Amino acid sequence: MRIRNLNIQSLKIPFKVNFKHSSADRNKTKSVLVCTETSNGHIGFGEGCPREYVTGESISSCFRFFNQHKNHLISCIHSLSDIENWVLQHEEEIDKLPSAWCAIELSILDALSKELSQSVERTINAPGLEGRFQYTAILGDSSVEVIQTQTTQYNKYGFNDFKVKITGDPDIDNEKFNIINSTIPNARIRLDANNLWQNSQDVLKYIGSISTELFAIEEPLQAMDFKELSVLLKSISVPIILDESFYNEHHFDHILTDIRNVIINLRISKMGGILRSRQIAKQATQRQIPLIIGAQVGETSILTRAALTIANEYRENILAQEGAYGTLLLESDITDQPLTFGKYGRLDIARNLGIKEYGFQIKYKLKDYAQSRYCDKIQAF
Repeated sequence: MRIRNLNIQSLKIPFKVNFKHSSADRNKTKSVLVCTETSNGHIGFGEGCPREYVTGESISSCFRFFNQHKNHLISCIHSLSDIENWVLQHEEEIDKLPSAWCAIELSILDALSKELSQSVERTINAPGLEGRFQYTAILGDSSVEVIQTQTTQYNKYGFNDFKVKITGDPDIDNEKFNIINSTIPNARIRLDANNLWQNSQDVLKYIGSISTELFAIEEPLQAMDFKELSVLLKSISVPIILDESFYNEHHFDHILTDIRNVIINLRISKMGGILRSRQIAKQATQRQIPLIIGAQVGETSILTRAALTIANEYRENILAQEGAYGTLLLESDITDQPLTFGKYGRLDIARNLGIKEYGFQIKYKLKDYAQSRYCDKIQAF
């Protein structure tokens, strides 16, 4: 493959509803979109979701990374082995700007696979996609009235797996838990604390004061506070999900694998693309550390599709999967056939992907997007 051009732009698609948690309050997407065009005219797209409160990235830092490496990538990337070597040689840079590289890598893999007339899975020697994928219902830090409405809607869909963004106030949060449990008695509930507390005692006090059984709690402590995490893991029976505290292979060194109550939230953008995500999933499985396939709020179908590669290969080690909201949350998506969950929170590959298509098997409408109000700093495709 020969790359003719690489382009980047920021993507800002309004949400149909505002989404809030303790670290952010958003009403539109905050993503970067990369386009790879080959000399044979094949087009690939990739997406990254920089989050300053997770990896310290911004839209601007993603653009700087892209502009710094664009010409070198065009000249040196021709095959999968070239991509793999580039990732190894630039590991430290990607560790600092994983979302920027994620968008680039996904776009190149998409284009390369189209050049080879095959799926991305076949290109990277991963199992072909098959079957259904089960998704989690997400409840943000909203009013009781909104929680009631959303829970009723999720119940109609047939969901019983819930992730709830909490405030840290037991009185407020218990109202939400009571709504879920009274509406869906068999609901499995995990919490997302988004780094609310400074110490283990406050976490334990909160858990002791809430009125629901917990499947797990995500990021109760400050991000990367592995010393306090070690203290908490020795004192708690509820599994701890690591999100902001885990986004590259080096973070395995900080996990107490002799205590089996750690779960890794694996997000493709946060980990720096499919290839790095795949390595992390492999290591986690070998170490018997379970995974949740996570998602950034506001992902388009590009990142939803990329996550399926990992979810499909490591099904046996995955406890839950997030995302696939598509136009249920976004005003628009990058395809007329968004990858969106249906009844019971399931996404059926046979119904949602163009199996006869190559690359990520998505029928894009992005050339229309290039002239739309959703894109900023547009460069010609």
